[in-house]
Amino acid sequence: MPRYYFVFCKDALLLWPQEDGSYTIPLQEEPPTAVKPWTTILNVTPLDGIEVKTYSVDAPPAGQETCPLRQSYYKLPLPLYLKAGKCAELLYWDRNTRFCGVCGGMMHLHTDISKRCEMCGKEVWPQLATAVIVLIHRGPDEVLLARGRNFKSNFYGLIAGFVETGETLEQAVEREVMEEVGLRIKNIRYFDSQPWPYPSGLMVGFNADYDSGELHVQRDELRKAAWFHRDHLPQLPEKLSIARKLIDNWLIEN
Repeated sequence: MPRYYFVFCKDALLLWPQEDGSYTIPLQEEPPTAVKPWTTILNVTPLDGIEVKTYSVDAPPAGQETCPLRQSYYKLPLPLYLKAGKCAELLYWDRNTRFCGVCGGMMHLHTDISKRCEMCGKEVWPQLATAVIVLIHRGPDEVLLARGRNFKSNFYGLIAGFVETGETLEQAVEREVMEEVGLRIKNIRYFDSQPWPYPSGLMVGFNADYDSGELHVQRDELRKAAWFHRDHLPQLPEKLSIARKLIDNWLIEN
């Protein structure tokens, strides 16, 4: 029975071109590349009732096109891009859980999404790093945008950060905003969430309103932060990100 095979070479996804110039993921009975006896082929949740498998290769076949996962958003249909993200996360988990964190024994697959130590029996599952991201509004026409120190281009994004133990999502939003820009916010409201497989994240998006305070940028995290009017916005994040979806939604609704 044909199944999808998501094949990765390091952090790049192998794409199969079609006659019309678009790309897809191979749908066939056997793996589309040579696999070694020790290659682990992981089972992934089905896509529209079709089996999904994923594995890694050391080098792409001659002439085969590869694409970084993030850029595959612009080349693949959305369901295939999202499934590729899940495959990448599972492969990352598999590479990083070869040995038990308790006794050092070898870990072996127990189910499709769990491993068990051969020595002490400890079980592990794929872990997600949950992060919050927030669009802060000041009146109907201004929002706070920021440039992170790790941004590779000149775009401005949103205040974001990882959720810490012992706090709610809303508390994480308040804390990150205070830490990074020194502002108090109010009326925090959920917007949407997004898998973020770079490497294993879940982004939870919020809107919030400015309450009080003056901008004080945390230089360890941000290069710049400023209020921007809707008619004078800087370069924005890529379309694939929930940050861009938050901004676009604000522009449409106001």
